[in-house]
Amino acid sequence: MDASILNRITADPEIFGGKPIIRGMRISVELVLSLLAQGETVDAILDDYPELDTADIRACLSYAHAIVANERIDAVRVPQA
Repeated sequence: MDASILNRITADPEIFGGKPIIRGMRISVELVLSLLAQGETVDAILDDYPELDTADIRACLSYAHAIVANERIDAVRVPQA
């Protein structure tokens, strides 16, 4: 996994109680993963959230993979704002 892609995932205690979000925006990793799990396409998500780009979607998937694969926690820990 390219650990640098995870730099797009941050956490801010003031936004969604510190849950992982994308680039400090009010768009959670959880939301993107939920949309993908419901069958939304990447293009549909990008249309609905034009502030996102394809790398943001990949970052969400990489984050989920790192959690599930139980990779090193320092590769998964998100910086606090």
